[in-house]
Amino acid sequence: MNNTITLDDKIGLVKTHFDAHTLGVSAIKELLTECGFTVIVANNEVSKAITDPQKLSNSSVIGEWIIKNNIQALGFSYRLNVGDAVLIFQKLMSQLELKKMLVKDGGKLKGIWFAGLPEACNKIKYLYRDVIVFYGDESFTNSLKMLGIDPSKAPKGFKDDSTYKNTLDSFGKEIIDKGDYISALPVDRSGYKNFGTAHDGLIDRINHGRENNLPPVIRAHAGPYLENRHESVKQFIEWSRLLAHSGYLDVLSIGTSQLTQSKFGEDWDDLPNGGGVGINSPEEYERICEAAKPMLVRTYSGTKNLRKQAEIHEKSLNIAWHALSFWWFSKIDGRGELNLLDNLTEHFEAIEYIAKTGKPYEANVAHQFAFRSSDDVSYAVSAFLAAKAAKKLGIKHFVLQIMLNDPKHTSASNDLAKARATLNMVRNLEDSNFKVFLQTRVGLSYLSHDIDKAKKQLASITALMDDIEPFNNQSPDIIHVVSYSEGNDLATPEIIDESIKITLHSLNKCREYREKGWIDNMDENQYVKNRMHHLIFEAEIVIDTIETNIKDTYTPQGFYDIFKMGFLPVPQLMYCREEFPEAVKWNTKLRNGEIDIYLDDKKISAKDRMNLTIRRNLENDKD
Repeated sequence: MNNTITLDDKIGLVKTHFDAHTLGVSAIKELLTECGFTVIVANNEVSKAITDPQKLSNSSVIGEWIIKNNIQALGFSYRLNVGDAVLIFQKLMSQLELKKMLVKDGGKLKGIWFAGLPEACNKIKYLYRDVIVFYGDESFTNSLKMLGIDPSKAPKGFKDDSTYKNTLDSFGKEIIDKGDYISALPVDRSGYKNFGTAHDGLIDRINHGRENNLPPVIRAHAGPYLENRHESVKQFIEWSRLLAHSGYLDVLSIGTSQLTQSKFGEDWDDLPNGGGVGINSPEEYERICEAAKPMLVRTYSGTKNLRKQAEIHEKSLNIAWHALSFWWFSKIDGRGELNLLDNLTEHFEAIEYIAKTGKPYEANVAHQFAFRSSDDVSYAVSAFLAAKAAKKLGIKHFVLQIMLNDPKHTSASNDLAKARATLNMVRNLEDSNFKVFLQTRVGLSYLSHDIDKAKKQLASITALMDDIEPFNNQSPDIIHVVSYSEGNDLATPEIIDESIKITLHSLNKCREYREKGWIDNMDENQYVKNRMHHLIFEAEIVIDTIETNIKDTYTPQGFYDIFKMGFLPVPQLMYCREEFPEAVKWNTKLRNGEIDIYLDDKKISAKDRMNLTIRRNLENDKD
C-alpha cells in the first residue's frame, strides 16, 4: 500500500467511544492541521460503530463516513486492552478489504495508521506490513517522516532543545545510570496521632510532614484490568496489601474502570469495561480500604449521581480527598451521559456536600482543557475559576493539581511559567478558611514506552516539579507519581514502588545539587519570570471579563455560559462541537514551547480576544 499522502488528501482519525484516551488523536490532528492537511475526527456515532466494525449496521456507518468525507488516510487509536485492540483492528481491516476501500483493492484509502500500547503495536506490525504504527513517544519530526511527509512542512517551535531541558535530561540520565535510587527507603510518617486509623486524613499527613521536614506525600494510581471484574477486584485487594506492606505509598488512588464511573451499582457484566478495576459495590470499596491501611485511599468520581457517589466514597473508603472536574466527564468529552448544564449542576451539588464533610477537594480541570488544545492562559483561568467556585461552595482545603508536560511538547521553561502563574493566581484566594495544597505530576502522555527512557523521564520531571518553588522544601505538598511503565503497560506494586524510589531519590538529589550550585537557579530565570507575569496579566483580563459579563458567574449556569460563549477555547473538542461553536472557534498554536491563541496567524491578546468574544456573542443573541 502506498502510504505517501499529499496536502490534497483528507485524513480521518477514529477511536472507540469507550476509550477515554484522546490525547494522541488531538496531538496528531493538531500537528497535521498545522502542516496544512484537512483532518476529520470521527463523531460519536462512528466511534460507537468502530467498537464492533463487523456488525452490518456499524460497517455501513464507518464506510459512509469514509466515503462522505473523501478520506484517503485513516488513523485508528486504541490504548486499552491489547487483545481487544488487535481484535477490533482486525475486524476493521477485514471490513475495509471486504468493501474494497484500500488502494490495493481499487479503493481510495492509501494509508492506514494504528496507535496503541507497544504490545498491540508489535502485533499489528506483524499482521499488517503496510500499516504504520505509533507507540506514543515519537517526536513530531519522526511522526511526519513515518507518514511520508516532509518535516520541513512543520511549523517552527515544536522542539524543546533549550539548555534547561538538556540539563533536566542529563540529570535524569545520571540518576538512572548510577542506580542508587534502588536503595531509597520508605518515609516513616507514623508519628502523628491518627496515622492509619479511621480518623486519618490528608491534611494531618501533610502537616506532620511539614513539621518534621519530610518529603511530599506520595500518591500513585493503580488498577488491574481483567476480563472478569470479580477477579480484578480480588487482585486489586492483594495489590493494596502489598503496597501497604512495603510502605512507600501514602495515598492509594484506585484506577477504576469506566463502567465503575458511569454505571456504579448497576448490572453491567455484559458491557465493555474500558480498562481499570471493575468495582461495583460499597462493600468492595470497604474491603479495599481495610487492605490498604495505613495508606489513605481515594478514587475517581462518577459521571452521574455525583453527590450519591461522593457519599458512598465517604462512607466506604473514608476517601482521602474528592476530585471532580466541573465541565468534564460529561457528553462534551464522551466520558458521561449528562449534558453540560446537568453535569455542572450535579458537580456544584456534590461539592456542597463535600464541603460539609470537611474533606479536601481537587479540581481536575485545567489539564482537561489542555487535552483539547486549549492555550496556556486558559489553563490558568480554568484552574482559578474552579478554585474560586470551590471556595464559594464552602471548601476549606483545595488540592491544586499541576499536570506538567501537558501537552508533552510544551517546553520545560514554559511548563514552569505556566505552573507558577496558575499557583500564584489560585493562592491569591487563600485566607483563614481556604488553603491551597500543591500536587504535581508527570503528563498523562509524556512517558515513553521504552522503560529505560521512561525511568529517566520520571527522574528529570521530578526535578522540574521541584523547580516550581525551588527554595521551598515544603513544596510540593503532594506528588502524584506516575509509574514509569504507564507508556507501556499497567503498573504492578513492584513497579509503583520502584517509581516512588526514583521520585524520592531524584527529589533529594536535585535539592542537594541546587544547594551546591551545580544546577540552574530557575528561580531567577528571566524567561520564566516574564512568561509567568504575561500569563497572569492576560488571565486576569479574561477573568475580569467573565465576571463582568456573566451574571452569577460561580453557578452551574454561569459555568455553562463561560464554556458556551467561548471564554475557554477547546479547538480539539471531540464531541458536541455543533452545540458549542464558540468554544471550538479559536485556533491555538504551539510555538517555541508555548501555546497561545492565534488569529490570522498572529497571536491575539486577551484584551482583543475578549472584545471579539463579547461582540460575537452579542451578534449571536441578535440572530
